[in-house]
Amino acid sequence: MGWLILALMGAVTFLYGLSTHAALLCLLVKPLPVLALLGWLHDAPASNYRRWISLGLIFSLIGDVLLAWPGDLFVFGLGAFLVAHLAYLKAYLSDCRRLALLPLMLAIALGAVLLGILISHGLGPLLVPVIVYGTAISAMLWRALARLGSSVPQRSALLAAAGAVAFVFSDSVIGINRFVAPFNAAPYVIILSYWLGQWGITASAFSQSKRATP
Repeated sequence: MGWLILALMGAVTFLYGLSTHAALLCLLVKPLPVLALLGWLHDAPASNYRRWISLGLIFSLIGDVLLAWPGDLFVFGLGAFLVAHLAYLKAYLSDCRRLALLPLMLAIALGAVLLGILISHGLGPLLVPVIVYGTAISAMLWRALARLGSSVPQRSALLAAAGAVAFVFSDSVIGINRFVAPFNAAPYVIILSYWLGQWGITASAFSQSKRATP
């Protein structure tokens, strides 16, 4: 319950900071929801899966700070989240290695469409970093979806898949808002879907635990 309270306090304060354009406040509280998830994750059964999810959350924290930091640290934030996605990818591979052609084709198609849209609007020097990042998050989505219908506990598979989809949606909105068509509600859509995605991914580590999720 303590971790849930910390997460909610951080989320509400950050949303308030967004609405009032309080950049310093946003910088200070943005990491709190993910920090709370990291603390909560330590209640999950110890496993390689949990360790890789923990590493993903740690690099997500770094990415949160870099993207909220005054000045344009987008590339560095992108790099931090790239490592986070690779950690999540490794977690999913730790308990499921089946090929899963349909999820693979869906992830490739979605990644190709989104990258095509972004590239068509001009990425300049960010072209290569965005392509690398897009490839990594598409691979992460593929492996999350691949766990559905496998021997992995259904609850874990569903939570991880839903979390991955929400994360991909959040990052897609970032790309659309930054490079294609900015819109006022974007910061709220991005952060809420991001937190939801991180929660799903974290909660998937509790599949064999009798503890209740927050």
